Amino acid sequence: MPSLAQTIEELGRAFDQFKAANDQRLTQIEQNGHADPLLEQKVNRANDDVTRVNDQLQKQRMALEKRIDDIEAAANRNAFGGGGAVSAPEAKARAEHRQAFDTWFRKGVDSGLRDLEVNAKLTTQIDEDGGFIVPEEVDTEIERVLGETTVMRSLATVRTVGSTTYKKFVNVGGSTSGWVGEEEARPETATPKLKGLEYPTKELYAEPATTQTLLEDGFFDVEAWLADELAIEFAEQEGSAFINGDGVAKPRGILGYPTVANSSYVWGKMGFIKSGANGAFAASNPSDTLIDLIHALKRGYRQNGRWLMNDLTLAEIRKFKDANGNYIWRPGLRDGEESILLGYPADVDDFMPDMASGSHSIAFADFRRTYVITDRRGSRVLRDALTDKPNVKFYTTKRVGGGVQNFESIKLMRFSA
Repeated sequence: MPSLAQTIEELGRAFDQFKAANDQRLTQIEQNGHADPLLEQKVNRANDDVTRVNDQLQKQRMALEKRIDDIEAAANRNAFGGGGAVSAPEAKARAEHRQAFDTWFRKGVDSGLRDLEVNAKLTTQIDEDGGFIVPEEVDTEIERVLGETTVMRSLATVRTVGSTTYKKFVNVGGSTSGWVGEEEARPETATPKLKGLEYPTKELYAEPATTQTLLEDGFFDVEAWLADELAIEFAEQEGSAFINGDGVAKPRGILGYPTVANSSYVWGKMGFIKSGANGAFAASNPSDTLIDLIHALKRGYRQNGRWLMNDLTLAEIRKFKDANGNYIWRPGLRDGEESILLGYPADVDDFMPDMASGSHSIAFADFRRTYVITDRRGSRVLRDALTDKPNVKFYTTKRVGGGVQNFESIKLMRFSA
């Protein structure tokens, strides 16, 4: 794999090639009313190259940031004894649990694993769903991969909860204060309108399988195999739910709520503005509606605003210029710099819908204030060596929830006239 610096250089070259081809296309359209089909193909190939290299760059940056975070967290725990430091007896109990889990996973022998879960403080009670809690290292590795591959996890607020439902109250009644003169009466302020929000955790499952022969191989890394098998599958399911989930047996995604024209916005619905054409941007000045979408968000949220769309939508936007002839999207070519669209970071999530008539294919939001993800700590595994001999299946569950916590801090673009 190329280094981060090499990928940044490759992205710069790819973007320059794209701009040159697209400038030629725009000139032909201006002169002839249309562009040569072969040139259109060249532009699309160059655009795809930019997408590919930019995606690679973002993955490399996320992996680097995660490694740095892990090193800092380990240093804080081990060297300084702060934060997540554990006592010597607890560390011993966790090591015993990890060894017992490995034995059970390979051979199906319990070895008092249930009591070891409690001693290691992985749980305080017997779970009615059965199964055993995976070692902390496996859970941590799953979370690491989820954080790298699930876009919404990197944008939203993530809470670890100990119960099935996370609850919070929000004020939907507006300001309850005001200005007053030195000798003027102090009238009562309005009563805050508090609304209770609940985010129940839903059960996400996967069932990887392997052979008993492989399990008996002493060189077979049980924890790494399980984490690898689960993380990618969980990431796919979570990523889809955080965008499109309807809240039935899964989290409720940002597009799973009622929508309303932003001029008629009310709490509990997602405000949108129109793109100017059905399933597309307006033919003239297409980037104007993107500017409108930015300013549809209140200033307090706008300062932390970010774009979210899929690759195909961004590829279309990448062709747009402003009134001064500058491209409105630019890649992040400096260390730590993100790709920018009209001055705000642009994130790509392929679970966002393609542009189509009536689709909500672009979101602009302060996502940390908009969306909350709730994780119930502790994935559980049930071992099944009977139903698919000679394979051994591991039914694994993870509980996660999600939903919008602030409807003011997000706006959508609807692709309609």
